[in-house]
Amino acid sequence: MTGRTSLTIVLAAGEGTRMRSSTPKVLHPVAGQSLLAHVLRAAPDGPGAALAVVIGPDHQAVADEARRARPGTSTFVQRERLGTAHAVLAAREAIARGADDLLVVFGDTPLISAATLQRMRAPLQDGAALTVLGFRAANPTGYGRLLVEGGRLVAIREQADASAEERKITLCNAGVMAFDGHRALQILEKIGHANSKGEYYLPDAVAIVRDMGLQAAVIETSEDEVRGINTKSQLAEAEAVMQARLRQAALDAGVTMIAPDTVYLAADTTFGANVTIEPFVVIGPGVSIADGAVIHAFSHIVQASIGRNASVGPYARLRPGTALGEGARIGNFVETKAAVLEAGVKVNHLSYIGDSHIGAGANIGAGTITCNYDGFNKHKTSIGAGAFVGSNTSLVAPVKIGSGAYVGSGSVVTRDVPDDALALERSTQTTRAGWAARYRDMKMRDKSAKT
Repeated sequence: MTGRTSLTIVLAAGEGTRMRSSTPKVLHPVAGQSLLAHVLRAAPDGPGAALAVVIGPDHQAVADEARRARPGTSTFVQRERLGTAHAVLAAREAIARGADDLLVVFGDTPLISAATLQRMRAPLQDGAALTVLGFRAANPTGYGRLLVEGGRLVAIREQADASAEERKITLCNAGVMAFDGHRALQILEKIGHANSKGEYYLPDAVAIVRDMGLQAAVIETSEDEVRGINTKSQLAEAEAVMQARLRQAALDAGVTMIAPDTVYLAADTTFGANVTIEPFVVIGPGVSIADGAVIHAFSHIVQASIGRNASVGPYARLRPGTALGEGARIGNFVETKAAVLEAGVKVNHLSYIGDSHIGAGANIGAGTITCNYDGFNKHKTSIGAGAFVGSNTSLVAPVKIGSGAYVGSGSVVTRDVPDDALALERSTQTTRAGWAARYRDMKMRDKSAKT
């Protein structure tokens, strides 16, 4: 589409009534991103591309998400719900700027692809005034049928108006359309509301285009790609399709997944070469995994970067702000948050590392806790390169453990430890010879007397 500018209008209905949720429908997530974000990121990008999102009144959260997902997006409010064509014309100001192509998509179709939207523009370049996206429905009942003659779209027939023969057609209207941008306003403004609901419907554009002596075309895609989300069941179905796509893409890129169907990925997960993901791993948004890293079973990772040849888990939880250096090791039942662990750091067992910076090669013993919260504020723990922290240690932040320092097991450290020093904080051990045997004898005599 060299040299052609585009405007994409997304109709982002915010209602969540059938979702049984107070969250606007298009803000529900699939693979860690909102439905709306998926659609916006599939829209054309680059020089000349513009985005407009049409929302309902009092849906500021939807407008905010649109601008977060695609900065620079314009938003327009449809004050009255008078149909899809009426919604598109809420963005009249954007349409009037005269882009070459006008795409109309829906904010609740997260599986739509950039490639499909690009394909829809091709007939416009060849002279069509309108392209309609169709799909072959396994069960077409309820969908508008696309009537094609000689390779050209002649009408969209709604289920209620279709003849018995037309109802046998499986090519259905997905609702997504592309208009010749220079004729779009003229076509949209001709759409009337002479129907039982008194609303303005986009499918009427086909008949208008034909009446104007212009051509309408059809582009087909899979039924999965145009799934609309109206219920939690449909949301779960879309999640399953998206996960299958993401897993296949990861496998094709060389990621080893022992049991792919048990791994959950986010849409923005990035992988290096030779990465291995064991079963039952959940990866949330904002995760990058570098070359040679291994994520062991039952780990949960969100907003974290994992360095080359690092190892995570099993049963590890990496929370936002975690960054693992090359060869770092996070073991079983370890939780991290806002923690930088440089190259070669080992935290192998049963520890919590939060709001911390750990220098290269440091070893953190089992049961170590960084006590980062005082009930009001978070504080930082700094551990130098090559330091050794013994098991069952509490580091009460703010505190600094110097490079090469040792902290004895069982210590509660409240003051900074200099480089290469030993910090030891524990009570003197008392040992009483024979005490255990005497205690057992006493208890047995007491038990015998009671019986």
